[in-house]
Amino acid sequence: MTALLLVPLILPFLAPMPARRTLGRLAPATALWILTASALALAGACVAALGALVLTGLLKLPALAALGELIHPLRTPADCPVLPVAVAATGVLALSTLTLARSAFRQARAFRTARTQADRRPAAGDLCVVDSPHPDAYALPGRPHRIVVTTAMLRSLGPAEREALFAHERAHNRAGHHYFLAAAELAAHCHPALRALRDTIRLAAERAADETAATAVGDRRLIATAIARAALASHASPSTRPDFAPAATTGPVPQRVAALLEPSPAGSRTMRLTALLLVACTVLSVAAGTAGVVDFHHEVEIAQGEASP
Repeated sequence: MTALLLVPLILPFLAPMPARRTLGRLAPATALWILTASALALAGACVAALGALVLTGLLKLPALAALGELIHPLRTPADCPVLPVAVAATGVLALSTLTLARSAFRQARAFRTARTQADRRPAAGDLCVVDSPHPDAYALPGRPHRIVVTTAMLRSLGPAEREALFAHERAHNRAGHHYFLAAAELAAHCHPALRALRDTIRLAAERAADETAATAVGDRRLIATAIARAALASHASPSTRPDFAPAATTGPVPQRVAALLEPSPAGSRTMRLTALLLVACTVLSVAAGTAGVVDFHHEVEIAQGEASP
């Protein structure tokens, strides 16, 4: 049982490399769905495994076993270091919960500030212009969706580049990319290896918006130029937007510009195998975690006298 529960804690370390290759070789929108689903599944399996390990250690203590209406403490193999593993799992879960709560509080405060600032400004359709000396532009979720852009950013771009930037941010709002970014942020707090996967998901969201904007505008080079100029303008400028509010200036901009200036690669067997490798890693993690939790539940039933060994 314990060995199975360790698998979901190890496999996320293998996910970042195939995740990056999946993004590089699949359509960005498709890669975004695969990466986000994988991150959530890996995070869920990790949390379930940690919870089962904690309960396994607790139910080995006679007092807690009696409190849980067990006839005898939970039995595990004698050579299995259950209690040290349970203590470590408890520490990891407590730290993850604390960092997640802090991040959620900080993000909620940043979102309220950005939303209040946008609602106080007159809007032209979905566009909200904020008077600020710091160049910035981002897609703000909520009802209604807004594209927030500062006056400094508008001065940094030409008319055509502004429209290209707006097309990029509208693509974020229409596709609901803030949900993907929020899911990636949640997963990153469940396992340290998923932080790298979070960065890949953020890049996938930007690449998906780049491609949608290029299709809407009909000029890939214009989108690339607008993104590059906006990124240069906002490079040293502070931003108070929440992390789940996507912006054209985030992520590795040179990599995105290069992708826009090159034709998209055609599908191949290697691309499919790369995505399958990530999916296989995710499925194995979920299967091992599920088997471990089911085994743990069966051991609890035995300790309660409700099932035979």
